[in-house]
Amino acid sequence: MSAVHRATTWDISDSENESDDIKASSSCVILDQNTSINESNTSPPSARAEDSSISADGVKISGRRRRREEVLEELEARTAAKERRREEKDKLKEEKLQEQQRRKEAAERLNLLKPENFIKSLTAHIHAVLLRDAGCDVLLRNLDGLQWRNRIENQDLPNSIRWTQQALQQTEDEDKKEVIEEDQVLMVISHNELEDMVMSHKTVTNQSALIGDMCEGSESLLNHLYKYLTRTAGKVVTILVMISHQQRSGSWGEDDLDLHLNRQHLDTEELLVHLQLYWNVAVHFLFGWQEVTDHVVALTKALSKRPYKALCGDPDLGFCMDGSWSAGVRVDRDGHGLAQVWTRQIQQLNRVSPAMAKAVTSAYPSPSLLLKAYEELPSEEERRRLLADLTVVGGAKERRVGPELAGRVHRLLTSQNPHLLLD
Repeated sequence: MSAVHRATTWDISDSENESDDIKASSSCVILDQNTSINESNTSPPSARAEDSSISADGVKISGRRRRREEVLEELEARTAAKERRREEKDKLKEEKLQEQQRRKEAAERLNLLKPENFIKSLTAHIHAVLLRDAGCDVLLRNLDGLQWRNRIENQDLPNSIRWTQQALQQTEDEDKKEVIEEDQVLMVISHNELEDMVMSHKTVTNQSALIGDMCEGSESLLNHLYKYLTRTAGKVVTILVMISHQQRSGSWGEDDLDLHLNRQHLDTEELLVHLQLYWNVAVHFLFGWQEVTDHVVALTKALSKRPYKALCGDPDLGFCMDGSWSAGVRVDRDGHGLAQVWTRQIQQLNRVSPAMAKAVTSAYPSPSLLLKAYEELPSEEERRRLLADLTVVGGAKERRVGPELAGRVHRLLTSQNPHLLLD
C-alpha cells in the first residue's frame, strides 16, 4: 500500500487565485453601486423638492409670458382694427359731407341760371348820346319798371346799347365779382343818320377804297362801326333805324317803305347787303321808341334764358343711350329674333311688364298661333279671356295675366279700327 502524502501547507492553484480576484472585483462593483444608491437615497428630500419646484416655476413663468404677449398682440390688433374702422367711418362721413356740399353748390348754380334769377345779374349799358332824344325816357321807364339794372355811360360804339353780366360767384361784395360782357350789341340810329351812313359808304365805294376802309378824317357812324367791329371780334351788332310817325304817315308807310327802298334807294340796299354779308350786321326798321323798347326788352329776356337753355341742351345726358332697351331687335334669315320682337310688341302696351309679356309669348310663340287659337273658340267672351289664366313667372307671389291685359291683346290682334284705343 502506498503511503498517503499530507501537505504541511495549503497549495493554492492559479485558477483559484483568478476566481478569488473576480469575486473581489464583483463585490467591489456591487459595493459601489449600493453605495451610490444609498447616497442618493440618503440625500435630503428638501433638495429634491427644490430642484423640481425650480423647473416647474420656469415652465409656468414662460407660459405666463407667452400668454401675456398673445393677449397684448390681440389687444393691439383689436385697437388697430377699431382705429381703421373709425378712420373709414370718418372718411365716408367726410365724403358724404363733400358730396352733399357739391350737390348743394350745383343746385345753387342751377338756381342762379334760371331766367328769373339770371336776369337780375344783367346790366344794360346805354350810351349817353341816346338821352338827347326825349323818346329815350320810354326805354328808361320800362327798364326801371321791370327793376332791371341799367347804366348811362359813354361807350366805344356811339348810340349803342350793350349788356354785361356778373359772374355767378358766391361773394357778398358785388364789386369783386367778375364782369362778363355779352356778345349782343344794339345800335339805335335815326333815319337821317342812316342816310349819312349811306353817303359815307357811297363815297368810299366811288373812291375805289377797300371794303370797310374809311377816310382818316371821317367821323361818321359807319366809320365808328367798322372800327368797333375790327377791334372787338365776336360781337353781333344789330342796327335799329327809327322812323318817325310823320315819315310813317307820309311817304314812309309800311308798304311804301319797301317800295321806296327797292326803287329809289338802291344805295341804301347796297349798304344793307354790304353790312349783312361782310360784317354780319342786321338792320331793322322800327317806328318810334316804343318799338325800340320792346326790342330791347325781348333781347334782354332772350339773354337771360340763354344759359339755362344751353345747360338743358347739353349733349352729355345723365343716362346711357346705348343698350338693348333703346335699340331694335336683330332678326336673322333663319328667324332668330322673331320671338323677341313678338315679346317687345306685347310689352309696348301700357302697364305690361317683361314678365307678363314673356308669359303670353311663351304660351303662344307667334301672333299667328294666337290668332289660330282665337279662331278655334266659339264665343267672343272666351276669346277675350283666353290669356287671362296664364301664370306669370317671377315675383314674390304667383299671379296671372288677368282679363284686362287679355282683352287688350285681343283687341290689338283682332280689331279692324285703326283709331281704336287699346287702353
